[in-house]
Amino acid sequence: MIRKYFTSTCCGLLMATIFAVVPVQAQNNPAPDNTRVNKQDRDQSQPTADQGKNNLSDREMASHIRRDVVKDKSLSTYGHNVKIVADHGKVTLKGPVHSEDEKRTIEDHARKYAGDGNVNDEMTVKGDKSSR
Repeated sequence: MIRKYFTSTCCGLLMATIFAVVPVQAQNNPAPDNTRVNKQDRDQSQPTADQGKNNLSDREMASHIRRDVVKDKSLSTYGHNVKIVADHGKVTLKGPVHSEDEKRTIEDHARKYAGDGNVNDEMTVKGDKSSR
Protein backbone atom coordinates (compact mmCIF):
# COMPACT_ATOMS: atom_id res chain seq x y z
CA MET A 1 0.00 0.00 0.00
CA ILE A 2 2.77 2.46 0.93
CA ARG A 3 4.74 1.46 -2.13
CA LYS A 4 1.73 2.09 -4.36
CA TYR A 5 1.20 5.52 -2.79
CA PHE A 6 4.91 6.38 -3.18
CA THR A 7 4.89 5.34 -6.88
CA SER A 8 1.75 7.37 -7.57
CA THR A 9 3.22 10.43 -5.86
CA CYS A 10 6.50 10.17 -7.80
CA CYS A 11 4.64 9.83 -11.10
CA GLY A 12 2.46 12.83 -10.26
CA LEU A 13 5.49 14.99 -9.41
CA LEU A 14 7.26 13.93 -12.59
CA MET A 15 4.24 14.79 -14.74
CA ALA A 16 3.82 18.17 -13.00
CA THR A 17 7.47 18.97 -13.68
CA ILE A 18 7.17 18.04 -17.34
CA PHE A 19 4.02 20.11 -17.85
CA ALA A 20 5.61 23.08 -16.10
CA VAL A 21 8.76 23.01 -18.27
CA VAL A 22 7.18 22.49 -21.71
CA PRO A 23 5.36 25.87 -21.92
CA VAL A 24 8.52 27.71 -20.83
CA GLN A 25 10.53 26.05 -23.61
CA ALA A 26 7.87 26.92 -26.18
CA GLN A 27 8.08 30.59 -25.19
CA ASN A 28 11.88 30.62 -25.48
CA ASN A 29 11.92 29.01 -28.94
CA PRO A 30 9.63 30.99 -31.25
CA ALA A 31 8.35 29.25 -34.34
CA PRO A 32 10.48 29.72 -37.49
CA ASP A 33 9.18 32.56 -39.60
CA ASN A 34 10.33 33.56 -43.07
CA THR A 35 7.80 36.34 -43.55
CA ARG A 36 10.55 38.88 -44.18
CA VAL A 37 11.97 36.82 -47.03
CA ASN A 38 8.56 36.26 -48.58
CA LYS A 39 7.55 39.95 -48.64
CA GLN A 40 8.86 40.14 -52.20
CA ASP A 41 6.18 37.64 -53.24
CA ARG A 42 3.36 39.95 -52.17
CA ASP A 43 3.86 42.11 -55.23
CA GLN A 44 1.34 40.75 -57.73
CA SER A 45 3.47 41.81 -60.69
CA GLN A 46 6.35 39.53 -59.61
CA PRO A 47 6.27 35.90 -60.81
CA THR A 48 5.67 33.19 -58.23
CA ALA A 49 5.70 29.42 -58.62
CA ASP A 50 1.92 29.17 -58.75
CA GLN A 51 1.87 31.63 -61.66
CA GLY A 52 4.18 29.50 -63.79
CA LYS A 53 2.56 28.36 -67.00
CA ASN A 54 1.26 24.84 -66.99
CA ASN A 55 2.25 23.98 -70.55
CA LEU A 56 4.39 20.89 -71.02
CA SER A 57 7.58 22.61 -72.18
CA ASP A 58 7.68 25.04 -69.22
CA ARG A 59 6.90 22.29 -66.72
CA GLU A 60 9.61 20.06 -68.17
CA MET A 61 12.15 22.89 -68.22
CA ALA A 62 11.45 23.82 -64.57
CA SER A 63 11.59 20.14 -63.64
CA HIS A 64 14.98 19.63 -65.31
CA ILE A 65 16.42 22.73 -63.66
CA ARG A 66 15.05 21.71 -60.25
CA ARG A 67 16.48 18.20 -60.66
CA ASP A 68 19.95 19.55 -61.47
CA VAL A 69 19.85 22.07 -58.62
CA VAL A 70 18.82 19.44 -56.08
CA LYS A 71 21.44 16.95 -57.35
CA ASP A 72 24.19 19.55 -56.94
CA LYS A 73 25.58 18.72 -53.50
CA SER A 74 27.81 21.81 -53.50
CA LEU A 75 24.71 23.97 -52.93
CA SER A 76 23.32 24.80 -49.49
CA THR A 77 19.76 24.10 -48.41
CA TYR A 78 18.94 27.67 -49.41
CA GLY A 79 20.31 26.99 -52.88
CA HIS A 80 18.32 23.77 -53.19
CA ASN A 81 15.14 25.68 -52.31
CA VAL A 82 15.26 28.62 -54.70
CA LYS A 83 12.02 29.29 -56.52
CA ILE A 84 12.12 28.34 -60.19
CA VAL A 85 9.32 29.85 -62.29
CA ALA A 86 9.12 29.00 -66.00
CA ASP A 87 6.91 31.13 -68.23
CA HIS A 88 6.94 30.83 -72.05
CA GLY A 89 10.54 29.61 -72.16
CA LYS A 90 11.85 32.21 -69.73
CA VAL A 91 12.93 31.25 -66.21
CA THR A 92 12.86 33.41 -63.08
CA LEU A 93 15.00 32.38 -60.10
CA LYS A 94 14.03 33.82 -56.72
CA GLY A 95 15.02 33.41 -53.11
CA PRO A 96 18.00 33.76 -50.80
CA VAL A 97 21.31 31.95 -51.32
CA HIS A 98 24.46 31.99 -49.22
CA SER A 99 27.04 33.26 -51.74
CA GLU A 100 27.66 34.75 -55.16
CA ASP A 101 29.23 31.43 -56.24
CA GLU A 102 26.07 29.59 -55.29
CA LYS A 103 24.01 32.14 -57.20
CA ARG A 104 26.15 31.69 -60.35
CA THR A 105 25.94 27.90 -60.09
CA ILE A 106 22.14 27.97 -59.99
CA GLU A 107 22.04 30.42 -62.90
CA ASP A 108 24.28 28.04 -64.90
CA HIS A 109 21.87 25.15 -64.24
CA ALA A 110 18.98 27.30 -65.49
CA ARG A 111 20.86 28.54 -68.59
CA LYS A 112 21.61 24.96 -69.60
CA TYR A 113 17.88 24.44 -70.28
CA ALA A 114 16.51 27.94 -70.89
CA GLY A 115 19.45 29.35 -72.85
CA ASP A 116 21.38 32.58 -72.49
CA GLY A 117 19.16 35.63 -72.15
CA ASN A 118 16.19 33.62 -70.88
CA VAL A 119 17.12 33.55 -67.18
CA ASN A 120 15.93 36.34 -64.90
CA ASP A 121 17.97 36.28 -61.68
CA GLU A 122 16.10 37.68 -58.68
CA MET A 123 18.07 35.70 -56.07
CA THR A 124 19.56 37.56 -53.13
CA VAL A 125 22.80 36.73 -51.35
CA LYS A 126 22.13 36.29 -47.67
CA GLY A 127 25.82 36.36 -46.84
CA ASP A 128 25.57 34.91 -43.34
CA LYS A 129 27.35 31.65 -44.19
CA SER A 130 29.42 30.35 -47.01
CA SER A 131 27.99 27.56 -49.10
CA ARG A 132 29.12 24.09 -48.25
